[in-house]
Amino acid sequence: PVEERGHREMGPLEGQMNGTSSPVSVSTKLQRIARLAKDSPGMAMTTLAHHIDVAFLREAYRRTRKDGAVGIGGRTAEDYAADLESNLDGLLARLKSGRYRAPAVRRVHIPKGSGKTRPIGIPTVNVNYT
Repeated sequence: PVEERGHREMGPLEGQMNGTSSPVSVSTKLQRIARLAKDSPGMAMTTLAHHIDVAFLREAYRRTRKDGAVGIGGRTAEDYAADLESNLDGLLARLKSGRYRAPAVRRVHIPKGSGKTRPIGIPTVNVNYT
């Protein structure tokens, strides 16, 4: 199946991706991917790399909650933002070359009223240049 062009069920939500001949919002790109997946549930999407660029990653970082607990890597969003453009360039290079590996998630058990615990995962900000 081919991704349809020129037909949009919903308008862009927010965030412009500059640097292209006609800026496309991140939300529009995500909507296209979601629609393609919904319309073709049996289709294997072998790559989404052509949808991702530094502007896409910058918008994803902007939307990321920054006040959460520190993950297993010990890095904060503020640490990552100190050299954001370089970190995003490195992340994009790892994504497109196939070297990116998702970082470990810190597992914490939250006590419940019944004496049991509920596990939650705390994601991490990954600054890995390998």
